[in-house]
Amino acid sequence: MRVLHILKSSPDETVEKLINYLSETDDETTVQPLFSGTVDWLRLVDDIFAHDKVICWW
Repeated sequence: MRVLHILKSSPDETVEKLINYLSETDDETTVQPLFSGTVDWLRLVDDIFAHDKVICWW
């Protein structure tokens, strides 16, 4: 299963642990930070449709 994690802000320790835990159980995990500067919005939309699950973190 392909999972996309979208991070709106810098993840705290708990969020990082959860992402790492979920990454162990999934075939492919992608993390897309939105807080780090320039975001390729077209690629983000493509990634959303290419993954089976999308998890948005505040």
